[in-house]
Amino acid sequence: MIRDPETLQILLDSIHQFVSQELIPREHEVAETDNIPADIVEQMKEMGLFGLTIPEEYDGLGVTMEEEVNIAFELGRTSPAFRSYIGTNNGIGSIGILLDGTEEQKAHYLPKLAAGEYLSSFCLTEPDSGSDAASLKTTAVRDGDEYVINGTKRFITNAPHAGIFTVMARTNPEIKGAGGISSFIVERGTPGLTIGKPDQKMGQKGAHTADVIFENVRVPAANLIGGKEGVGFKTAMKVLDKGRLHIAALAVGAAERMLADSLQYAVERKQFGQRIADFQLIQGMLADSKADIYAARCMVLDAARKRDEGLNISTEASCAKMFSTEMCGRVADRGVQIHGGAGYISEYAIERFYRDVRLFRLYEGTTQIQQVIIARNMIREIQG
Repeated sequence: MIRDPETLQILLDSIHQFVSQELIPREHEVAETDNIPADIVEQMKEMGLFGLTIPEEYDGLGVTMEEEVNIAFELGRTSPAFRSYIGTNNGIGSIGILLDGTEEQKAHYLPKLAAGEYLSSFCLTEPDSGSDAASLKTTAVRDGDEYVINGTKRFITNAPHAGIFTVMARTNPEIKGAGGISSFIVERGTPGLTIGKPDQKMGQKGAHTADVIFENVRVPAANLIGGKEGVGFKTAMKVLDKGRLHIAALAVGAAERMLADSLQYAVERKQFGQRIADFQLIQGMLADSKADIYAARCMVLDAARKRDEGLNISTEASCAKMFSTEMCGRVADRGVQIHGGAGYISEYAIERFYRDVRLFRLYEGTTQIQQVIIARNMIREIQG
């Protein structure tokens, strides 16, 4: 749902200009330094990019899902590290508080997240539980007016920079599955909370992940999201459903950038006395990528609109995430092929994107997990 097309277009034009004039020229710098420049962070704060999805009553922009995916299409055109830096505040790091938090929790944390005063991290994955998130081992034991948290979380986005952590922990050891898991807000600097060294990843330089270790970390009972136990995993699933659509849109934007770069290269590069864009085998790869992107964009927009209508889009979100991220990988591979040997050299952006977009098929639920979700939903529907 687009609330005001004119206002949205102004915002999209502003973001498009910011991406084209400020972010794309700094991509190589981010890749070389593994860091988002401070002046870029300040510009993102000024534009309100940290609070895109946070409601206006908490100082955010309160965009709808359809508006959000249109913004992600734009942000996807540059290094994923830029989007990752603001992404947790707009997604998995804040939406749990927004959906299930108490009024006190919302009023205290959401304005700070919207302003970029805090970065947030979402602590679900563990060394022994990734796709099987319900098997997590981190515990939170009630002790008077506090909970004592112990455990380790892995591959946590923005952990080295986060001011608050949304932590999934088991509060009821008698319930082995999702029902025994609760969600907590833990502030940076709380005694017993430590951050591991940043992970050295295949790609996405500038987007930092690390372990988050909890050793007898005491948090006030008031920091239990929603004020009651046993709803934490359900909160996580609500968050992931929305996040999958966002990642799908991001993959579409990245694919559009890679295709644009590949087309430009094909038009400029000459072999055998003519542009390689005139070779039919090159045209075939360009056409396949264009059709792939068009199909993925349509899927993402359709699912976003259905979510805005209040429909259950578990299947559609998984379909969009699965197709769009796999599509993005195909476009990346064709892009390298179109560039030929140049596509293997870091001078060209396609080499970096080829590595960066590989992660899209892993986080927010792997392709295989999306297949399981889709199939289970289909079976459940036919059985009534």
